[in-house]
Amino acid sequence: MAGARLSLAFLCLVVVVASALAGGAGARKTVGEYVLRKGDFSVKITNWGATMMSVVLPDSKGNLADVVLGLDTIAEYVNDTNYFGPVTGRVAQRIARGRFVLDGKVYHTYINDGRNAIHGGHRGFSKVIWTVKEYVGGGDSPYITLYYRSFDGEQGFPGDLDAYVTYQLSSPYVLELRMNATALNKATPVNFLQHTYWNLGGQGSGDVLGHTLQLSASRYTPLDEELLPSSGVVAPVAGTPYDFRSPTPIGARIRQVMGGRIAGYDINYVIDGDGMRKVAAARDGASGRALELWANQPAMQLYTGNWLNNTKGKDGKVYQQYGGFCLETQGYVDAVNHPEFPSMTVRPGQVYKHDMVFKFSF
Repeated sequence: MAGARLSLAFLCLVVVVASALAGGAGARKTVGEYVLRKGDFSVKITNWGATMMSVVLPDSKGNLADVVLGLDTIAEYVNDTNYFGPVTGRVAQRIARGRFVLDGKVYHTYINDGRNAIHGGHRGFSKVIWTVKEYVGGGDSPYITLYYRSFDGEQGFPGDLDAYVTYQLSSPYVLELRMNATALNKATPVNFLQHTYWNLGGQGSGDVLGHTLQLSASRYTPLDEELLPSSGVVAPVAGTPYDFRSPTPIGARIRQVMGGRIAGYDINYVIDGDGMRKVAAARDGASGRALELWANQPAMQLYTGNWLNNTKGKDGKVYQQYGGFCLETQGYVDAVNHPEFPSMTVRPGQVYKHDMVFKFSF
């Protein structure tokens, strides 16, 4: 109870401070919840961390369920350490030792994962208030566009950056996500990802080990115990437990892999092809719900909720290990320290574009 009061107090402080800081520009930053609805398909977003709080859709019998793991209140999201549903950046995933060199200059970012940086630092894009630029909750194509100005030196990254995130219900049971960023005055690395945990049987309904998963990935980057691609190797998935080129239950070989220091998937795949293409397909046989993901990024992190352990969720649910899975399209992990990987540097005037399309069926 005391923790809840502290969380609420911290949230209020964040809102008040943000409002005060923005007041001089005639803008007011407050935190809210925004629902996009198209028939019996709905998505709830908060501008705290550009976070996806819920996705509700029917199963094969018409029963509605929320298929996204999460929390009940924004106050709980403020103190969340599991990254339930936010957009992370400026550079998502890990940066070895929180250090990189760009154009001959050494940069040190905030270290918040052992010896390394993760998801942009302790106050990355998942831990800030985004400005709601546009919001249309209903109609033919409901959408919300969020904006954040990241300042030069924030969490150690160079240059000012304008970031935009749009969630849109473009068709029945289709959710589009567009993430764009423009470097304003200095070259900077940029790598956003969307960190939603999915359970197509419904959040809190049990583990996802029986979900079938298919990935358009014939290669992956092996990661060490710190979940870094220290070898720089890109290896074939053939003959390994990482091979999901054919539909395979998530749990079929999960005990054969280690996501760092714990059993489960936490691994970066190299997606076959270029441009906007199909990345993944998942299905829950019991409910009949299926998800197809399309994206334009070179890689994707598969994470299977390995560290969930009696984790308080929403609606009275408690999440256990493997209670959800994440499909995180992205640039290569730690590409800032691996010139052999595709660059994630965005130079002044250039625009970073990361598009994802989630197609649901049942």
